[in-house]
Amino acid sequence: MDDARRFLESARDAGDAMYAAYVLLLVLGLRRGEVLGLAWEDVDLEQGEAYIAWQVQRVDGQLLRRRTKTPSSDAPLPLPDIAAQALELHRAEEDRRRAAAGDMWGDCGLVFTTRLGDPVDPRNFHTAFKTRARRAGVPVVPVHATRQTCASLLVSMDVHPRVAMAVLRHSRISMTMEVSSQATRDALRQLGGHLGDPSG
Repeated sequence: MDDARRFLESARDAGDAMYAAYVLLLVLGLRRGEVLGLAWEDVDLEQGEAYIAWQVQRVDGQLLRRRTKTPSSDAPLPLPDIAAQALELHRAEEDRRRAAAGDMWGDCGLVFTTRLGDPVDPRNFHTAFKTRARRAGVPVVPVHATRQTCASLLVSMDVHPRVAMAVLRHSRISMTMEVSSQATRDALRQLGGHLGDPSG
């Protein structure tokens, strides 16, 4: 819990362009490709929801945006305050970058882009993640391990395993049991509160 908070605080305080992406990795347990494949049209900040249905992958040297295979991707995932606020800040920063880039802006529609508005290469994101971990003074782990970190955080707060599975969208469980969206929202709010509040 402390390492996750220190990592996010380091990224936020440094004005890291990927701060909001790191929040989504740790608080929602998104996969790297899902974070990079998230488009603004999939995010509703007023309702505090996001649809996680796409991912960016490198295939034969090209970056492609493809549908995820998660059956539960049609259901919106609630955004806790820390995620919604991070995305709002990120959108404002993107507006500034778009204005600065002018005609060179790629305008791919994705939430997380390069400084010229093009999709982010997953390998470059992985490198940036490791660099941030070193600067934050926390253990350097592979990006894919953040899903386990999210799961551990949920368990440490006594969130019911079925609710944790809904947050992490484990398809095998989602096909066999129903978890109320309110329970999922409560779990994410609690997790976001712990990460956003140094006294939590």
